[in-house]
Amino acid sequence: MSNMKRILSVMVLILTAILMAVTVHAGKKITIADMNWPSAEFMGHLDKVILEKGYGFEVEMVAGSTLPTFTSMNEKGTPDLLSELWTNAVVNQLKKAVEEGRLHVTDTEPITGVGEAFWLDPKTAKAHPELKTVEDVFEHPELFPHPEDPSKGAILSCPAGWACQLVCANLFRAFNLEKKGWILVDPGSAAGLDGSIAKAVERGESWFGYYWAPTALVGKYKLVSLPFKTPFIGNEHWDSCIVKPEQECADPQPSSWRKPGVYTIVADNYKKTGGPEAMTYLQKRTLPLDVLNGILVYMTDNQADGNDAAYEFLLKHEDLWTQWVTTDAAKKIKKAVK
Repeated sequence: MSNMKRILSVMVLILTAILMAVTVHAGKKITIADMNWPSAEFMGHLDKVILEKGYGFEVEMVAGSTLPTFTSMNEKGTPDLLSELWTNAVVNQLKKAVEEGRLHVTDTEPITGVGEAFWLDPKTAKAHPELKTVEDVFEHPELFPHPEDPSKGAILSCPAGWACQLVCANLFRAFNLEKKGWILVDPGSAAGLDGSIAKAVERGESWFGYYWAPTALVGKYKLVSLPFKTPFIGNEHWDSCIVKPEQECADPQPSSWRKPGVYTIVADNYKKTGGPEAMTYLQKRTLPLDVLNGILVYMTDNQADGNDAAYEFLLKHEDLWTQWVTTDAAKKIKKAVK
């Protein structure tokens, strides 16, 4: 009889431990947005691996894109984490959601140096270190001869039909670039723009024009972004003129690019479920642009998905990610990825 009591006691203890473990594990279930562009796909899967392996979360990835995912988070509180949100299209709704406590911004710069820019090929940048700003380049069209009229300089624009094409055209007029000897070149398509960069860099020719980051192409060809001396004109003129067709923007004023808002946001459940340690991780998690561009090159060259890229990053950049997590979490993650 005493043996039976002991067996029953042991069974009760085991069942209690199992129930406790299940309860704790169930309490750390979250969803992460699996966004439909490469950098955000990687960021989401990186957060998944770190939160699962380092902090004991159970994570489900949920397919998403900017507006539907943000709307779902704002109205339904799900998914719990959006690792890379470009906020320009939802800035007012996000502000209200944060004020009302539905959503929380954990990081206003998860990636450094993101956004639109005018870029130089690396060979020209190295040969002409005096070209430190966009305005410096504007004074030297002779360095970027147009293939059909070498007496003029060529600036590659955004393809027609893209919103940035209007911005490029209006900035071209604002800086009086036609008078300075430039021609604004429409590449015809995204493939045409990419092809112009690849052709120039691979042939050692000069290239100057529009692109954005983070992107695999910037990382692959090591393009050099240039800042403007001219400050940003302000949202009022930008929205009422710079982003409009020429007939609606009679007098565009010189301006630098508008800086994009790229945030990491979480729903209230993440904050309550994860506690301070999980919130601190996201607050510390910032990726340098050159590192992210390198990961995007890896994804392109190897046809890798976000999960593959996350493990590649964790293996290659231990010095970086260990600064974001606790010592205990770092030990667990190292064990899991090696």
